Amino acid sequence: MSIMNAVILNITITPDEYQRMYMGAAREVVATSVDGRRIRFPAMILRPWVTHNGIRGRFRIVFDENNRFQKIEKIDGGR
Repeated sequence: MSIMNAVILNITITPDEYQRMYMGAAREVVATSVDGRRIRFPAMILRPWVTHNGIRGRFRIVFDENNRFQKIEKIDGGR
């Protein structure tokens, strides 16, 4: 049986910031979860939520027992 860990993050990334990530200047995002944990994850997992306004909203990121990314879900916030 696998154990999944999830974190909830409020993310606001401007279009310019995401463009730098997309161009390879930064491959990872470091953010603080709502419960205070510092989380590092690949910037590319945010691609489905990129708009002309950047990325904004509350997300749940699920990791496996080895802290490997499993999935990301937008749970609320602006699009």
